[in-house]
Amino acid sequence: MKTLALILAGGRGTRLDILSGHRAKPSVPFAGKYRLIDFTLSNCVNSGIYNIGIITQYLPLALNTHIGIGRPWDLDRKMGGITLLQPYTGEKNNWYQGTAHAVYQNISYIKKKNPDYIVILSGDHVYKMDYSKLVSFHKAKEAELTIAAQRVPAEEANRFGILKLNDRKKVLDFKEKPKKPPSNLASMGIYVFSADILLEKLEAICDHKHSDFGHHIIPEMIKKNRVFTYEFEGFWKDVGTLKSFWETNLALIKREKEINLYDNKWKIYTREQEGLPVKFGKDGIATQSLVSNGAIINGRIKNSVISPGVIVEKGAVIKDSIIFHNTRIKSDTLINKSIIDKNVTVSSNAQIGIGKDMTPNQEKPDILRNGLNLISKGILIPPEVKIGRNCRILTKIKLKDLKDGIIPSGSTIKK
Repeated sequence: MKTLALILAGGRGTRLDILSGHRAKPSVPFAGKYRLIDFTLSNCVNSGIYNIGIITQYLPLALNTHIGIGRPWDLDRKMGGITLLQPYTGEKNNWYQGTAHAVYQNISYIKKKNPDYIVILSGDHVYKMDYSKLVSFHKAKEAELTIAAQRVPAEEANRFGILKLNDRKKVLDFKEKPKKPPSNLASMGIYVFSADILLEKLEAICDHKHSDFGHHIIPEMIKKNRVFTYEFEGFWKDVGTLKSFWETNLALIKREKEINLYDNKWKIYTREQEGLPVKFGKDGIATQSLVSNGAIINGRIKNSVISPGVIVEKGAVIKDSIIFHNTRIKSDTLINKSIIDKNVTVSSNAQIGIGKDMTPNQEKPDILRNGLNLISKGILIPPEVKIGRNCRILTKIKLKDLKDGIIPSGSTIKK
């Protein structure tokens, strides 16, 4: 039996705000050395699935560069392997209009592969799953669609598709992101279709119009087909919000409770860049943190994630933060509860994430209200500046425009 995996990797990820402003969400750096898509790709190869198509759309360059020909995941093969499915407008000049429509637009690729089963996956979730067990469950139930699901906190259930089952795990009802969820059993956005049924549904429903799996394909199949749920009990996180992204990064530091990144039996593979060893100077200290290759640490780091090539100078203090690649934190700075993108310079004596004022961000109150700061790629933070909480820095700060060198909580600095 031949299985094809299709990874949906074209999402813009607006809830990650400026982190996905110049890259597709699956290519956002994660846990220091990885990208989000590494977890899904690694699950595929660890599950014995080597036929993989990656459907891209929004800002695919960084993602394409990262994946290349798939060598880090042993996917540079003559038979099978990885295919980057680039976006195109189709006969009626429409870009992809929903998750199901994106798959439909690539139906010729699917037919050429001629699989028996198709696994639909998201490229921006953090988890380890053996998809071969999911496919085996699908076969045993003689299902035409199997939906992987997990119990989520009740207060987060409105972010997901919610399932209602009978005692045989057959799906009786499905509600996509309901305002008042009837339960907390959430779809993980992971589906196994019998290939002939999926092709039939795509051709019947998706022709030149907006169509999603959650809104269109799944409800239609629940009425007419055998749809079952596979309940997954392992660690799984949809890191589509800034809060979830920040919390999950820091949770991985506590490896005994979350995903074990050091498990040789189920490795998470990534595109490795040759880098120098991590270096700690005589004043460099890191506790309960992830520190990646090429970092030079002369300051103090606590409960933080440090990506490759980051330099932390003497006297700098970093707490509860995520620092992306090749950023420089200069001497005597304080960084607290912040996400700092690539190639940023934080000048001496700057302070980011200070005070008790938790005013939500005035432009993005729905995504920045828990005290977290965001610094965009390539920004220069000048010396002596003081930044409160829930701030977004999208452009160079000019001290002459600030009162007493202070950026109040809830501010956005942009052109």
